Amino acid sequence: MTKRYGNVTVLRDVDFDLRSGEIHALLGANGAGKSTLCKMIAGLTEVTAGGMRIEGDVYAPHHKQAAESTGVQIIQQELNLIPTLNVAENLLLNRLPSFAGIVSSRTLHRQARAALDRLQLDDVDTYALVSQLGVGHRQMVEIAAALARECKILILDEPTAALSGSETQLLFDQLSQLRDRGVGMIYISHRLDEVKQIADRVTVLRDGRHVGTETAESMSTDQMVQRMSGEVADERSDEQPDAETRQRATTSAVSADESDRRNDSTVLTVEALCCGMVRDVSFQVRGGETFGIAGLVGSGRTELLRAIFGADRAESGQVCVAGKAPTRFGHPSQAVAAGLAMVTEDRKQNGLLLQQSIRCNTSLSAMIKRFSRFGLIRPAREATVAGQMCRAMETRCTGIEQSVGTLSGGNQQKVAIAKWLTRDADVFLFDEPTRGIDVGARRRIYELFDELASAGKGIVIVSSDLDELMETCDRIAVMSAGRLVETRERSLWTEDAILQASFAGHRTKESQRLTGT
Repeated sequence: MTKRYGNVTVLRDVDFDLRSGEIHALLGANGAGKSTLCKMIAGLTEVTAGGMRIEGDVYAPHHKQAAESTGVQIIQQELNLIPTLNVAENLLLNRLPSFAGIVSSRTLHRQARAALDRLQLDDVDTYALVSQLGVGHRQMVEIAAALARECKILILDEPTAALSGSETQLLFDQLSQLRDRGVGMIYISHRLDEVKQIADRVTVLRDGRHVGTETAESMSTDQMVQRMSGEVADERSDEQPDAETRQRATTSAVSADESDRRNDSTVLTVEALCCGMVRDVSFQVRGGETFGIAGLVGSGRTELLRAIFGADRAESGQVCVAGKAPTRFGHPSQAVAAGLAMVTEDRKQNGLLLQQSIRCNTSLSAMIKRFSRFGLIRPAREATVAGQMCRAMETRCTGIEQSVGTLSGGNQQKVAIAKWLTRDADVFLFDEPTRGIDVGARRRIYELFDELASAGKGIVIVSSDLDELMETCDRIAVMSAGRLVETRERSLWTEDAILQASFAGHRTKESQRLTGT
């Protein structure tokens, strides 16, 4: 299989096979060609050269519907639900139950409820608009929609990036059942521990080429990283730690000095903030501190950041940035002017202009401040800074004029972060900053956190990845059912303790229900 966009070849002569009843992991750095290969299989992108067969028959889908009619389903990294339709309509969009052209609402919602119950999504209302859901719940709805359809081949591109540990396990249980039914699955993930847990075989791509295919059992996470990066393994004894262990040890060593960077100045104060499900949240962040927020999907983490940033209007409470007068921001522009920056969890919808160039996106947040004079944009200045940012973030691209929409998900995330670095801020809010990011890009973003903290900035990180929070944060707070239930120094947390705290708000609600208080 080969795919070219103009003069750029993103996939070159790749051979790949999938067996019935197996989970085949597809690994590679951002831009390696994983998503491109899967999009060709799913009929979303035309093949430049090469061909495919399913069960011996020639397979050449020209669109997604043709692929689906053959039994190929895909869950993409970038969500494709329709926000103006409700959950039930999205779940059964191509097969709405109807008679004489009239949709049966009762049947629609009954079938949708059954699909959601399969993933234990009891808290998702089938009548709710998708636009009202957070990214984690949207991801689960899209997964539920795919699992509700009969298929021979299921493609999952970073399906657990926004899911909690318990939700990930529910998904794995469903995938195991599909495997037992003979469904072949292609599984893309940068979480190598997941690959070891769920996959039967592993194929590695690098720079658009096939590196090799082996059983998952025969490959360590260290070997997976080496094949993806092209690094040659050093000879070592079995007692020596693998790459993941060394990486954690290095991060811990770096993080041990992070407390020394925290100064006495408070750069962010949130006091009794209420917005929708978020109730009475208060915390402070000091200069040079990285403050993590954990919690289950739907706990209110994203809603909290949006309320702080003015993307959603808070009902009560106050936000104070870098000693300025306490206020509630009514619009993100007010928050930006006060010294806040926010990298959203949904870069596709809220973080980037996908049709515009890297240059345009990089300068977007600081257009008036840095890139215009007397109302006229200065393209040369834009180009200089965009080039510097691409080098600093190690963004893989053909040039600063490349459309952001043609970049891999990880490189899009780098541009989304670079957009705010060009403006500078006192406090940076990161919502799922490494979602869909490969190991190398993740490390670069962790280094960025370190650099920002060293410069005295305040950093707030919302992440579903507990390992990420434990590695990067000085303090970690846990949200549950819209409330911030506990905050501790990182050294005082364990992953089990974080999970226990994540359910605290739900246990309180259940206790109140049972006692009638």
